[in-house]
Amino acid sequence: MAGTSDYEGYKSPLSTRYASKEMQFLFSDQNKFSTWRQLWVWLAKAERTLGLEISEAQITEMEQQIKNIDFEAAAAEERLTRHDVMAHVHVFAKQCPKAAPVIHLGATSCYVGDNTDLIVLRDALQLLLPRVASVILCLKQFAETYKSLPTLGFTHLQPAQLTTVGKRACLWIQDLLMDERALRRCLEDLRFRGVKGTTGTQASFLQLFNGDGGKVKELDLLVTKLAGFSKPYGVTGQTYSRKVDVEIVATLSSLGTTIHKMCSDLRILASRKEMEEPFESTQIGSSAMAYKRNPMRSERCCALARHLITLFNNAANTHATQWLERTLDDSANRRLTLSEAFLSADAALLTLLNISQGMVVYNKVIERHIAQELPFMSTENIIMAMVKAGGDRQECHEKIRVLSQEAGAQVKQFGKDNDLVERVRNDAYFAPILGHLDEILNPRTFTGRASDQVVEFIAEEVEPVLARYSDSLKNVKSVQLLI
Repeated sequence: MAGTSDYEGYKSPLSTRYASKEMQFLFSDQNKFSTWRQLWVWLAKAERTLGLEISEAQITEMEQQIKNIDFEAAAAEERLTRHDVMAHVHVFAKQCPKAAPVIHLGATSCYVGDNTDLIVLRDALQLLLPRVASVILCLKQFAETYKSLPTLGFTHLQPAQLTTVGKRACLWIQDLLMDERALRRCLEDLRFRGVKGTTGTQASFLQLFNGDGGKVKELDLLVTKLAGFSKPYGVTGQTYSRKVDVEIVATLSSLGTTIHKMCSDLRILASRKEMEEPFESTQIGSSAMAYKRNPMRSERCCALARHLITLFNNAANTHATQWLERTLDDSANRRLTLSEAFLSADAALLTLLNISQGMVVYNKVIERHIAQELPFMSTENIIMAMVKAGGDRQECHEKIRVLSQEAGAQVKQFGKDNDLVERVRNDAYFAPILGHLDEILNPRTFTGRASDQVVEFIAEEVEPVLARYSDSLKNVKSVQLLI
């Protein structure tokens, strides 16, 4: 049973409420420091391959202790040394007495620090991409279902020409496709820092190999391959360029704008009672107003996305102030920015997936809203039909103008329904087209190629992207929110 002390220290809601266990593990101390040890093993293996006197027994001893980290001992060492890497070197060396002389041989702190960050960034991108694809898949299915359902379009947040519910969903999908492309490019472009030394010149390794630059270059490539990267950055300072962080966090922040936009749309539609996110049978919308069905999932997405968007400035300013080969004022900032960017993106995507798996559309409400606005939008069609029936365009225009003003007054001044259609039906002038009026006013005739656009967009642009994730999308599970 948890004691009171468990609740007396700060804990990030990203780990206690929102982000997945998988993403939390990637940014955990266990993963971080065991990766440091794995990097020391890879370095020793590569150095041994290239002729340094490192025994197989020393490597085996290190491999056996990779995940066996004494966190308390490391914390005690860091309090003494004020140096996190050397603290872990000392603790690892005590656990591996045979290997102690060759641990961290020729390396600088950024060998483990930066390379670990790049491994985590790679793994985090690989975790996010299928999540994005899962949301796209759900929205694709939603768009197909509602590709022909007319709904009011909005410009300036005012009723405009009709679109369809499915076509609107395709606007959300299109943004997500751009995010998928940007995230995938970040992953494809990501390289390894590799073995570069204190200022990136590889001087220490050149000494280890007695001036043999070819072996130093080969060492760099060997460790890079062992870490699962295709190539290292050609040049670095003490660190890999923080421009890499800028590009990745910018892409995550851009994803945040997509999520915020979509969920803002859903919140607007929920207020109009046209669509709703999932709402559980035991869920409470308000502590005071028992009838409410607040869009808390969409609101959470917007909140997380807004935080994610702001993190870009941190990454940008950190890169801008890295003097010469590096300064350490990036360290504390990056610990916050990189982890929170991925945890926020992960949490927002999981919540968005939960929403996308259970969106509800209220057709009758949509129809009622269309009926309130369509008479005004249909006036041009009515005029054209009258002209085809032999009427005078200008005379018809004046008739429609007068009736529209009268109907508008009923709506705005008295709060009544739009009765323009009834006024047209009751005016003998429009007798030539009354038999076709229902056809003229059919909402589906006002949606243009929206339905066809949905079909074409899915076939040409959505399906090729989803094909990249066919394995991970075979069993997309229903997402249950932690809280």
